[in-house]
Amino acid sequence: MKIIADLHIHSKYSRATSKDMNVSDIVFWAKLKGINLLGSGDFTHPGWFSELKKYLRQISDFTYEYNGVKFVLTTEVSNIFYRNGKNYRVHNIIFFPDFRSVEKFNNILQNYGDLFSDGRPIVSLDCIDLVEIVNEITENSLVVPAHAWTPHFSIFGSNSGFDSIEECFGKYSSYIKSIETGLSSDPKMNWRLSKLDKITLISNSDAHSPQNLGREANVFEIEDDYEDLYTEIIKIIKNKDKKKFLYTIEFYPEEGKYHYDGHRICNVCLSPKETKKYKNICPVCGKKLTIGVMNRVESLADREENFIPKNSIPYKNVIPLMEIIAEALSTGKGTQKTLNEYNFITTQVAAEFDILLELSEEELKKKINPKIVEGIIKVRNAEVEIFPGYDGEYGRISILWNKNAKEVFKQENKQLELF
Repeated sequence: MKIIADLHIHSKYSRATSKDMNVSDIVFWAKLKGINLLGSGDFTHPGWFSELKKYLRQISDFTYEYNGVKFVLTTEVSNIFYRNGKNYRVHNIIFFPDFRSVEKFNNILQNYGDLFSDGRPIVSLDCIDLVEIVNEITENSLVVPAHAWTPHFSIFGSNSGFDSIEECFGKYSSYIKSIETGLSSDPKMNWRLSKLDKITLISNSDAHSPQNLGREANVFEIEDDYEDLYTEIIKIIKNKDKKKFLYTIEFYPEEGKYHYDGHRICNVCLSPKETKKYKNICPVCGKKLTIGVMNRVESLADREENFIPKNSIPYKNVIPLMEIIAEALSTGKGTQKTLNEYNFITTQVAAEFDILLELSEEELKKKINPKIVEGIIKVRNAEVEIFPGYDGEYGRISILWNKNAKEVFKQENKQLELF
């Protein structure tokens, strides 16, 4: 049984999040996408935790279900703390097996921050202490540094992070078995750090609206009769089981809003080499540049680009179907025409991930607009043009419609053949 899992999402109780991030709408969109396992998100928020207990049906010791989509209990917390006179801001995803464990954790966590204020609470708690608390409640848990390279709120963030897992988590660093790549990085960037070879890289949407579910996800192969998905998924991640962890589904990292360096106010976007030339200073206004993910990777890397470790789990870059439709039909991503076409395809043909990754070109052409099919195939072949994001500004990935255009990054797509 193939499991497509998005394990890091948010609820309507998180800041800057759609009111449609409720259980029923989340499940509705998960089905359109082809996602069959979700992280609950935001279980630290009393309002959301109450809704989770109301709607989710326990189908095994540690796995829950609503209307055909399975759930495991996850949340994200924002750890803001001082250590050795320096301020750190690191976001972490936490996995717990059941509601009882969550209740114990929430009762402790409320001593370090206001759980009512945000679905992703800010807590004055060192990452070391966080792992200690989580493991004292149950060892059947997991702490995963979230969007590990985001400049402002992550373990490797250029503005408020650390240079290694060991530096961040100290005596509990051996408990960290996984990190989340985040929208601004992908596995090949993380492979440049030999210290991460034993770490399992996971990818999730961090969705703040239902439409963004699955923009990154994880694909597992699990026995059909296995009911306790939580225990199996945690085991796969902790053991970095390549036989059962098939691949991750990745945003093009250049589309992430902190991929390159820059200064948004001045519309300045720079590669790490260009930033070095300007000595980290905006060439327009003279203020400090926001250092992005690629620059930070360069500073910590001990390997050249395109290095692939032997035990790595593959990945596939995708562009969401809604964006492919909008570009193919020259309609806006949020227009009714685009949405109508998306709804037709995902309800009458197949779920989004089957469309993007599984169905042959011949199968797609039977029911889907030929221009959209052309876009899907071009994305599979990495025939795209890339405009990197920077300083909070999302990048843009555009399909190369010209048949004679250069095939961008085609060689990178062949890395899957190596596994």
